[in-house]
Amino acid sequence: MEENSFKSVSMTKSHTNNFSKTIFLPFLSGVIGASLVVGVCFGVPKIKEKILPEQGSTMQNTSYNTNVGSSINPTSISLKGYSETGMGVADKVLPSIVGIKIEYNVSSFFGMSTSTATGSGIIISSDGYILTNNHVVSASSNSSYYSITEAKSIKVTLFNDETEYDAKLIGRDDDTDLAVIKIEKDNLTAAELGDSDSVKVGEFAMAVGCPLGLNTTVTGGMISAVNREVTTSDGGKYTVIQTDAAINSGNSGGALVNHEGKVIGINTLKLSGTGVEGIGFAIPINSTYDITEQLIDHNKVLRPYMGIEGTTVTDEIAQKYNLVKGVYITEIENFGAAQKAGLKVGDVITEVDGETITTMDRLIEIKNDHKIGDKLKLKVNRKNENLDIEITLEEEP
Repeated sequence: MEENSFKSVSMTKSHTNNFSKTIFLPFLSGVIGASLVVGVCFGVPKIKEKILPEQGSTMQNTSYNTNVGSSINPTSISLKGYSETGMGVADKVLPSIVGIKIEYNVSSFFGMSTSTATGSGIIISSDGYILTNNHVVSASSNSSYYSITEAKSIKVTLFNDETEYDAKLIGRDDDTDLAVIKIEKDNLTAAELGDSDSVKVGEFAMAVGCPLGLNTTVTGGMISAVNREVTTSDGGKYTVIQTDAAINSGNSGGALVNHEGKVIGINTLKLSGTGVEGIGFAIPINSTYDITEQLIDHNKVLRPYMGIEGTTVTDEIAQKYNLVKGVYITEIENFGAAQKAGLKVGDVITEVDGETITTMDRLIEIKNDHKIGDKLKLKVNRKNENLDIEITLEEEP
C-alpha cells in the first residue's frame, strides 16, 4: 500500500492534459516546503500516520583530492558484469512479484466515498499464496474527521498479465506487519527465498515492486546496514535490513533480492524528506517464515500470553515509591495465566528463568521466545517480600 505521507500519481486519458496542475505544481510545492519526515509505506494518503522519530541532518565540509581520477585507466572499468547481474536478477524475480490494489470505504462529514490504494506482494507458492505487508491490506482507521473500513476488495495483477484477480485475505499480523493473501490460480512462479542472516553490508540489492502503481519496477543499490532497529511513533519496533535501493510508496510488500535473485527481505519502510535520500528498510525474510506458516495454517499468529499489563520501574520510580527495579504489574486479566499463577496487581517481576528483568520490553521478548504451554519461573517482589511463582503461558486471545 502506498506510503501515507506520500501522494499517489494516477494518470488516465481524461487527466493527461492536467499534468501541470495535478503533478508538476504539487510536486514543486512539495519540494519547496518539504521538511524532514520519516514515512512508513502505508499508501493511504493522509489517513494513518505512523512516523519514525525525527532525525536531524548535518552538513560537513569535505575536501576532495581532484587528482584521484588521474591514476585510473578508464578503459579498465566495465559495468557489463553489474548490468548482466541486474538483468539476470530482474528476469528471475519479476514473474514472482504482483501488484495489489485495495478498495475501501471512507466515511466523513461529506458522506460515504470509495477510495483505493496500491501495494506489492511476493508469490510464495505456485497455487496462489502471496506474502505482503499488513499495512498494505489493512486500512482500518478512525479519527474525529473520518472512519475507514477494512479493505472491501483486494485485486492482484500478475507480471505481464493485465487481468485483475480477486484475492482473499488469509491472515494478517499487526505486530510483524505481515499478511498473506491468496488468488485462485495455479502454475504461478514462486519466488526463491534466500538467507537474510547471511546478508553482508555492501552487497548487491535490488528492490522490486509497484511504486505509485507502476507495476514491475526495479531499483538497484546495496545493503547499507543489517540488524538496524527502528521504532515507529506508536511504539512498534522492527529489526530490519537497510538499503539504498529506492523504495517508494507502493513498494510495500515487494521484494528486496540479492545478486542470485533470492528474496532476502520484504520492503516496508523508508525515510524521506529534505536532505534525505536512499534510506529504505526491509523485514528480513528469515523472520517471516514462522509468521507466514501460522497465517496460512491458523489465519493468525498464535502467541503466548501472560495476561498482565505492566510498566518498567526506573531508578526514579523505585526511589520515589520505595519499589525494587523490574516490571510493576498494573493490571491482571480475569481468568488469565497470571491470575491462575497467583500474581497480583502491585507485584514487581524482577527475574524470569534466572535472568534479571529491568524493562517491560525485555519481559515481552522473553515471553515471545516461548511457546504456548511453556512454563516460566518468575521471581516477584510483593511488598518487599520475594516470592517464586511459576506461570504457564496461554494462547493470546
